[in-house]
Amino acid sequence: MDQRPEQGSKSAVILMVDDSALDIELALDAFQEARLLNRVEVVRSGAAAIAYLRGAGEYADRDRHPFPDILLLDLKMPGVDGFEVLRQVKSTPELRRLPVIVLTSSNIEGDRATSYDVGANSYIVKPVSFGAFVSVVRTIRDYWFGINVGPPRPGS
Repeated sequence: MDQRPEQGSKSAVILMVDDSALDIELALDAFQEARLLNRVEVVRSGAAAIAYLRGAGEYADRDRHPFPDILLLDLKMPGVDGFEVLRQVKSTPELRRLPVIVLTSSNIEGDRATSYDVGANSYIVKPVSFGAFVSVVRTIRDYWFGINVGPPRPGS
């Protein structure tokens, strides 16, 4: 039986991967304004995202660091970038069902194409204004945690 929390409930977990403190703060404020009640875990590097998703190192305790229902992924990060995180997620059997929403400042066609080629489920360009960001968050909430029926968790 599938043990995944209901997508529309506040128990569904979002993992946000972004290296920019300002973008993280903006996103978290937009989540609050949009009344997105889901638990949001934040990591600030691609390497940390991979460790989190694999439950490795400091992320081994799944009570403290639960496996996410959605991954919000920035592309442009130093070291392990979002493209590499996406490649690893979509090429690892235990992770590949995880819906990945690329949330990036890049409007470059090649970045969009590569993201979808590697397996992104959605590509969203970060809005500049706070109001537009709140609107995007509401759309994410309504679609991904409302009408979308997510995949079963690995091992289900």
